[in-house]
Amino acid sequence: MGKLFGTDGIRGIAGRELTCELALKIGRGTAAVLTRRDGRRPRILIGKDTRVSGDMLESTLAAGLCSVGADVDLLGVLPTPGVAYLVQKYGADAGIVISASHNPMEFNGIKIFKGDGYKLPDEVENEIEACIENDCAGIPLAEGAAIGRIHMRRTAVADYADFLAEHIDADLAGLHVLFDCANGAAAEVAQRLFPQLGCQAEFLFTEGDGLNVNKGCGATHLAALEAAVKAGDYDCGIAFDGDADRCLACDETGAEIDGDKIIALVGKDMKERGRLDGNTAVVTVMSNLGFMKYMQAQGIETARTAVGDRYVLEKMRAGHYAIGGEQSGHVIFLHHSTTGDGELTAGKLLKLLAAKKREGFKMSDLNAIYKKFPQVLLNLEMNDAQKRAFREDEYIAGFIESEQQNLMGSGRVLVRASGTEPKMRVMVEGEDMAAITASAERIAEMIRKRILA
Repeated sequence: MGKLFGTDGIRGIAGRELTCELALKIGRGTAAVLTRRDGRRPRILIGKDTRVSGDMLESTLAAGLCSVGADVDLLGVLPTPGVAYLVQKYGADAGIVISASHNPMEFNGIKIFKGDGYKLPDEVENEIEACIENDCAGIPLAEGAAIGRIHMRRTAVADYADFLAEHIDADLAGLHVLFDCANGAAAEVAQRLFPQLGCQAEFLFTEGDGLNVNKGCGATHLAALEAAVKAGDYDCGIAFDGDADRCLACDETGAEIDGDKIIALVGKDMKERGRLDGNTAVVTVMSNLGFMKYMQAQGIETARTAVGDRYVLEKMRAGHYAIGGEQSGHVIFLHHSTTGDGELTAGKLLKLLAAKKREGFKMSDLNAIYKKFPQVLLNLEMNDAQKRAFREDEYIAGFIESEQQNLMGSGRVLVRASGTEPKMRVMVEGEDMAAITASAERIAEMIRKRILA
């Protein structure tokens, strides 16, 4: 068996790679490892997004946990960062999220948070994976009173929304905002939270039916939100993804505001208020060169990591930095949260907009803080074996290096395997759109010939 835990938990097509049998073993392995490490009967929270497979995986996970003596609290549909927060508030030993985030509905995933709200370290994931690979052999099954029990936590949404309201700490009166909830986990929390903060809020895509999460909506499909905002009398639009751990936005003209822009805007505001610890924002290698130049001009340091919010978080914790995130909209506020939080990010951005609107500014003014360098991103479908072949192909490595040299210092090339999808991503960035498009297409064609043919 290959490594199960990727950069964001275990992912796969539900019923094919992510089966009931695997979920049962994950439950047993998780409970056994936590019991071994902590020496007590663990209590574990489970939250999920709206995918049709969520109930199936929740049931088998809970059965696996209870079968080796863990107690389970079911939170129902809740954003990923809500589970990370509530595992601390409720004093649980771990929290499990069943979600595939921004992926289509046929995918699902399982990710696990420790009792302090942070994702499991590699060594604990490795212990759980070893149990799974061994078919949980040697793990004693509970009997009688030792069997775990399952409880429903019906206050989870209210408790998490109250946490967000306290930490956003904003009066959003005067703002008219359209929210896209991606037919996912954000819907119930957002509809409670943003009106509570005084915002005139309207909502799209709030009716998750198990099949429509992220379908033509949410942070990965902004067109519907952008068109509706442009056609209506809104100050801006906000889009979440399926599990609400990321947030993107658009201004009143429908122009996109990505994670780089959000980090730049909020990071600059944090610096002005003396809240930007280490005078540094942590971002990934995908962040736009326009963003990097802007932050330098503002006297703000940037630290870059590999793509993946876990790498951003590791760098933030190591350097005690307050803000970090990804162009895709994962933004982490370490003063408040242990993981990316789309609704917290939206609240922070809207708080800034509300203050600027009172000074006569619009969201489009904020969106114009810097000019993005053009980027071309191509996605190639690629399985794990093909990804390994790509990494071992020295000819392709040399070809990519030659394309980097052809940009003559005015751009950059980044080719990387996705950690959450069966895809290879080819990104080329520079000042000349025609040149970078041609470069990206040449690289993609070379990969197709040598790896995908």
